[in-house]
Amino acid sequence: MAERESRRVVHDLMDEPHIAGHRVSVRQVYALVEERGVDPETVADRYDLDVADVYHALAYYHDNPREMSGIEAERDEAFETFRDSIHRPDGVDPDAA
Repeated sequence: MAERESRRVVHDLMDEPHIAGHRVSVRQVYALVEERGVDPETVADRYDLDVADVYHALAYYHDNPREMSGIEAERDEAFETFRDSIHRPDGVDPDAA
């Protein structure tokens, strides 16, 4: 699907698409609404957004699957690189509870 420009979703402040005038990323909106089940109106209230901003972010996420997949892969790789850089004493497993 072709990428479309949006007045509500921009790339000017961060290295990933976010809601214009805010530091709320499209990925963050997607995670809250579609992965965690938070109501779009609640997300809008929580982050001082118009509810239309939330829906535009969701539409952008779904309209640009390659871009969003690439961003998620970059974030995952950065997280793993950071995690691997943490010095742990021998025998300490951070995933063990």
